[in-house]
Amino acid sequence: MTEILFNEIPSLDLADFLSGEPTRKAQFVQDLGAAFNKIGFVAIKNHGLSDELVAQLYDIYMQFFRLPEEVKRQYEIAGIAGQRGYTGKGKEHAKGRATGDLKEFYHVGQNVIDGDPIRHEYPDNVFASELPTMQSVSLEAYSTLETAGKNILRAIALYLGLKEDYFDNKVHNGNSILRAIHYYPIENPDEVPADAVRAAEHGDINLITLLMGASAEGLQILRKDGQWIPVTALPEQIVVNVGDMLERLTNNKLKSTIHRVVNPPREKMGTSRYSIPFFMHPRSEMDLTCLSACIDAEHPNQYPDITAGEFLNQRLAEIGLKK
Repeated sequence: MTEILFNEIPSLDLADFLSGEPTRKAQFVQDLGAAFNKIGFVAIKNHGLSDELVAQLYDIYMQFFRLPEEVKRQYEIAGIAGQRGYTGKGKEHAKGRATGDLKEFYHVGQNVIDGDPIRHEYPDNVFASELPTMQSVSLEAYSTLETAGKNILRAIALYLGLKEDYFDNKVHNGNSILRAIHYYPIENPDEVPADAVRAAEHGDINLITLLMGASAEGLQILRKDGQWIPVTALPEQIVVNVGDMLERLTNNKLKSTIHRVVNPPREKMGTSRYSIPFFMHPRSEMDLTCLSACIDAEHPNQYPDITAGEFLNQRLAEIGLKK
């Protein structure tokens, strides 16, 4: 039978999973699992983020990226592989490429407040003194997205035949990152490398990624037949996709789909694009050994054993953030 190829990602309502109604919850689990098995992407509504919070967050980081270069560089911290604060233009590239992406970004990480000793693994967050609400708004958005991510992981656990709380202790105080990205204007496209793009094709490193909005078009995902499909979501939705860690854990049952952010038409290269994804990571000690339920005669184990921390360090080196 010929497989039906998708032209858009499915939309799901997280309220169905949280409803307390067994039928609605079970349907959400199956629909989410099927989408992550076939496409790797879904659009989710009722995720907990308010329009006001999203607007505040985007406004703060738009202000930050408009600051003078010498000011932004004050928040670029040496020796931590870009895991907190500012990372300058062109410093990150996709795995397997040498040309830097046409972007700059700012990272906010886990805020450990319960005495967990994992706190010592993480660099301190840094916030721009020029923007007094950056800390409170960023941490509120971080917490809200983390909660949504935990609920989505609970649904994934049920789809995989695991206990619903399988991921809970693995992502408690996990190494998740809120990344505010500025795809900066290119006033003269002839002055950048011919193969430079806003974000070259890649899979995300983490378990799942939750993306709130984007200020312009450009995100595309690679379909199985080699066609690139634009990703669109309604304003009240976030886009959620599988990362490489979850694909690895499930022995490719759930798909970390390759995606990219393409350059706009030449006449619009002088415009900015902003995007704020939340990369949901587990704790570094999480074992990413393929789940036994995802291995059989038709699906032999595809990956050597590795921890989440080891995998992250490996990938940070591959994308140019860690030496």
